[in-house]
Amino acid sequence: MRILCADLVDLQWRDKGGRLRRAIANLEDISGAGACLQVDRPVPLGTELKMTYPKGELTGKVKYCVFREIGYFLGVEYAEGVRWKQQDFRPQHMLDPRRMIQKAQSAAPMRKGPSSAV
Repeated sequence: MRILCADLVDLQWRDKGGRLRRAIANLEDISGAGACLQVDRPVPLGTELKMTYPKGELTGKVKYCVFREIGYFLGVEYAEGVRWKQQDFRPQHMLDPRRMIQKAQSAAPMRKGPSSAV
């Protein structure tokens, strides 16, 4: 299950020359296995990176990097044995699509059958 969210995180990785690179990323969505991050420059596929947040870090590898109108979107798969848990890191703005669907379904008026008005 992916959670839609918005929060800023710090990214660190090494470029092909071994230099440490850093960027601030907008966390777009997060799940137990990976995350989608928006950054202002591309990061090569396969790059190992570290995503840090106030109380910890997650490590992983870039699985995709695509440019969309407002920046580059990175798909990050966490390293083996690394998992995100809400109790460890709760982004500032979270939106669980399953809860939205449940809320919409419970708020929808009951549908009535065809009208038999004459």
